[in-house]
Amino acid sequence: MKKNIFISITIICLLAFITACSNSTNNSDSSNEEDNTNDDSSENLTIYTAREGDVVDKVEEMFNEEHPEIDLEILTMGAEEIMERVRGEKDNPAGDFWWGGTESTFKKATDEDLLEPYELSHDDEIEEDHKDPDNHWYGEMLLPDVIMINNEELTKEEAPKDWDDLIDSKWEDEILIRDVLPSGTMRTIYSAMIYKEDPEDPEKGYEWLNKLDANTKEYSDDPTNLYLGLARQLGTVSVWNLQDILLQANENNQPFDYVYPESGAPILVDGAGIIKDAENKENAETFFEFLFESETAIELAEDTYQIPTRTDIEEDAMPEWYQELDLKEMDLDWDKLNENEDEWMEYWNNEIKNQN
Repeated sequence: MKKNIFISITIICLLAFITACSNSTNNSDSSNEEDNTNDDSSENLTIYTAREGDVVDKVEEMFNEEHPEIDLEILTMGAEEIMERVRGEKDNPAGDFWWGGTESTFKKATDEDLLEPYELSHDDEIEEDHKDPDNHWYGEMLLPDVIMINNEELTKEEAPKDWDDLIDSKWEDEILIRDVLPSGTMRTIYSAMIYKEDPEDPEKGYEWLNKLDANTKEYSDDPTNLYLGLARQLGTVSVWNLQDILLQANENNQPFDYVYPESGAPILVDGAGIIKDAENKENAETFFEFLFESETAIELAEDTYQIPTRTDIEEDAMPEWYQELDLKEMDLDWDKLNENEDEWMEYWNNEIKNQN
């Protein structure tokens, strides 16, 4: 009898031990799964960017060196395409960070509650006109829009000197234009042309754009096709932003140069911000801060011809091309441009494009 009792107790103890081990293993597996899930999430950062490919590659390389623990996924598209995507994903964001786009686009995104407020550690070094007052976005760089030429076909002396020269009939079929609606840069240039004619009467600006359309040989779907067309001499003149022209000329050996318009240039504020309800918000903040580090700004000025918005960087720390640059800004009311841009550009697209 005592023997049977002893055997029963032994069996019960063994069963209890096995159950405890099983539970411990399951809990450990569950804990490891949770940890792995959290680790995977913390290592990701999805960026939507409108920046040029060479700039993206450079920044990705620099960021990976400083933060190898974060796995970047960078999707490149036009600024307006990013706007549509972020708007469409508002209830379930797939992206974390928006890098590159005009002030007007970021203002619209802010008005639609698409951006997460975040105060940069370098907030005090950025002028009020170059950021959102509630920190939904910051201008990363300044981007003058200028006249672009094929310098194998035209010298600067032969090229158009100012905006109004572009509508002279001598440039008929010589002008190539990046399609306007998908491009924040082009929307700003064309809106600025309407504004400079008469900010109170867009009809005068529309007439100017009709004359430009008459001289335009082709509208390119994207920057790559614009570069190809200009390099192959399908046209000799375009309008585009200074940074991309210098990048293509100096880094990709394209036959491009620029003329800074005598009356001044629209100078865009090219911005960045965290997407509202981003899944990887902390990593987005890390990337945001990285973009505005002085070392980053100086290296990007040297290698990608970027004009930083930070005001505390000593000029002698910047490259020679930057020190020689004389920025003359076109006198524009940016609030009025932002208010009317959509209406003006829809009119251009429907009533002017390819009509002359």
